[in-house]
Amino acid sequence: MAVIVRLRRMGGNKKPFFRIVATDSRCSNTGRFLEALGWYDPKKKGTNFELKTDRVEYWVSKGAQLSDTVNSLMRKLRKTAAKAAAKAAAPAQA
Repeated sequence: MAVIVRLRRMGGNKKPFFRIVATDSRCSNTGRFLEALGWYDPKKKGTNFELKTDRVEYWVSKGAQLSDTVNSLMRKLRKTAAKAAAKAAAPAQA
């Protein structure tokens, strides 16, 4: 079974909302999935996604492939985490 981490479209007409899921690559985008890993709302301003990085890393370690959009979200999440770590590590100036 080839596992892929991808978006599952939900929401109404012209109001897209996506769940990030781990699924068999042979299932449709709206079909069954193995595990829900987060959400993505492209219309929302500011923080428009949430992702369980530990579970995504688990699936990747088992051989799962990331879709282009999920890969982009993971890079974005790592970038913001690195900025937060650098900001916390910087000495406070008086």
